[in-house]
Amino acid sequence: MTTLAYVLLALAALVHCYIFWLESFAWTSRKTRAIFGTTAEQAQTTKQLAYNQGFYNLFLAVGTAIAIVLGLTGHHSVSTAVALVSAGSMVAAALVLVLSDRSKLQPAAIQGVLPALGLAALLLG
Repeated sequence: MTTLAYVLLALAALVHCYIFWLESFAWTSRKTRAIFGTTAEQAQTTKQLAYNQGFYNLFLAVGTAIAIVLGLTGHHSVSTAVALVSAGSMVAAALVLVLSDRSKLQPAAIQGVLPALGLAALLLG
């Protein structure tokens, strides 16, 4: 079960690295604007905010990766604590997204399902 947890958490970290890239470096591109449903004007206006938000996603991914490394090196209690904070924050952010705008269910699921499943598997393992 722990191996499954680490795989799911690693996938969650990769998703958040991708979100980091989109928000911090590709925010004004046509493809990213289509993903987030923004116009060129909206993207330009919110570019600085998105850049900052992207780094939040990167930090959550890094925390999750650290949790995995700690777990693989035998530091299970610390690994679980770090995973609960970092991946738990991913889940919490997804909940905030969908609770603030019900039309954002799909992006919230993309952001939150993998870390939620990874945490569940970690806690059950």
